[in-house]
Amino acid sequence: MLSLGPFQGITDAPFRNVFKQHFGGIDKFYTPFFTGIQKDHAKNLQVEEIDPRCNDVEHLTPQILSTDAEEILRFATQCKQLGYKEINLNMGCPFPRVANKKRGSGFLPYPERVDEVFSALFERIDAKFSVKCRLGYFSPDEIYPIIEVFNKYPLSELIIHPRIGKQLYKGEADVEQFKALIPNIKAPLVYNGDIVSVESFQRISSMVQPVGDFMLGRGLLSNPFLAEDIKGFETESVEKRKQRLHGYVLDLYEERLRHAGGSPKVLGRMKELWSYMKDSFDESQDIWRKIKKINALKEYEEAVEDVFRFATLTNSFHTNS
Repeated sequence: MLSLGPFQGITDAPFRNVFKQHFGGIDKFYTPFFTGIQKDHAKNLQVEEIDPRCNDVEHLTPQILSTDAEEILRFATQCKQLGYKEINLNMGCPFPRVANKKRGSGFLPYPERVDEVFSALFERIDAKFSVKCRLGYFSPDEIYPIIEVFNKYPLSELIIHPRIGKQLYKGEADVEQFKALIPNIKAPLVYNGDIVSVESFQRISSMVQPVGDFMLGRGLLSNPFLAEDIKGFETESVEKRKQRLHGYVLDLYEERLRHAGGSPKVLGRMKELWSYMKDSFDESQDIWRKIKKINALKEYEEAVEDVFRFATLTNSFHTNS
């Protein structure tokens, strides 16, 4: 199974729907995290992002960022009422504004508190419950007492990105440590981190056997064909791929404009995606320098047309051609 990890500001409902229309290979999606579920039927859950009628993907798991059992229960209850069978707890977000509040990966150094939250949670939760985490926040050794806590509860899935929070995305994912953890974990395990090509997938998947489920992240944002290539989809020309990529970018832009009522604020989200997708092209830095300074819709539209008229896809796009 291949899933797509959640990215705040990028992998929302419009992105997921448009991505699914243009590309294959992803079996499961996750929402970017929700917070502030302060009461039953919270208003911030009454949005298209989590409305099943507005999500045209087969398997979607809502994610929450929280350290409060009651908040997680409210989230789980409302998600179940909307038809979702599983929720995911974000214990992996590495960014200081989150981690400094002991949330995301900042929750990992406190196994006793995690145990308290999970104990209260599993007494009452009526939905599958999975966790996405890192090896720790300050140290990779923090994963060991946390695993002892996780093993006490019937997690539906445990997704591990083998970096610590303090690393953000620097350095390499510690695949060897992930491999060493496998025999100690009771929950169904998912590997996440540094899968950026078919070659890296093959190398990592061979190292972490028998784990067979993988979450893709930055690699898929940079190369939307990555899941198809990993699964060996039918071959096609590089020119055909360039046309598909162009159609995807145009459709996502139009969908974001529709959701934003034509507001230029869509440029921020398109730029976030381009900060990764620039790597689809040989001229990545030139493209990024041009796109990141754009402040008007017309300028953006012209820049995108220039990219697809003149730029060259990288060699990674020749994998399946």
